[in-house]
Amino acid sequence: VWVQFGQAYFFSAQTFTTVGYGHISPSGFLTSAIAAAEALIGLLSFAIATGLFFGRFSMPVAFLKFSHHAIIAPYGDKTALMIRMTPYKNTNFTDAEAKITLGINVDENGKLINKFYPLELEFDKVNALNLSWTLVHPITEESPLFQFDKEKFDNITGEIMVFVKTFDDMFSTVVATRTSYTFKEVVYGAKFKPMFSRSNDNTKTILNLDMLNEFEAINM
Repeated sequence: VWVQFGQAYFFSAQTFTTVGYGHISPSGFLTSAIAAAEALIGLLSFAIATGLFFGRFSMPVAFLKFSHHAIIAPYGDKTALMIRMTPYKNTNFTDAEAKITLGINVDENGKLINKFYPLELEFDKVNALNLSWTLVHPITEESPLFQFDKEKFDNITGEIMVFVKTFDDMFSTVVATRTSYTFKEVVYGAKFKPMFSRSNDNTKTILNLDMLNEFEAINM
């Protein structure tokens, strides 16, 4: 019995994998139909597995990092919301585009509702993204953040959502990434420290990735 079971098992395995050693061959309509079904299922299974593995491991990834905090910093004679980002692998990003949306709880007729506002950026597109990029939303009278002080950021529930897409030469396709900051992650009265410097021979620009999240508090 075990010998017969082993022969049937190995025949099925050879048929599933389309190896087909030919040690055993089906005889009759029913066994031939079973062998044909096994061969078809084997082909489909390997095709599906190959597609899933390829899709998982070849999926384009946007190698971009965002600062841990958004900050409210001086901007000319006003203030601005600033978020910093940078590439962190040897890749060339071109035609980068960023969008920021503010989601906030608003009291209307004694009822809290969620409202969303697009935040205009000083620059929402750059041709090349090789160094860091600080997204700047000037807080003017038209901004939904106008007259927001530290107390409001501490006491109001809100979230700042960032979406970035860019063309990646390494994958030769458009990649996208996103992040968000709750109002608890917004630092009021700060400015980012520079994260790039010149090399000793003054011929290259060095990007210090460990400085991405560095900022200092300032009086506003």
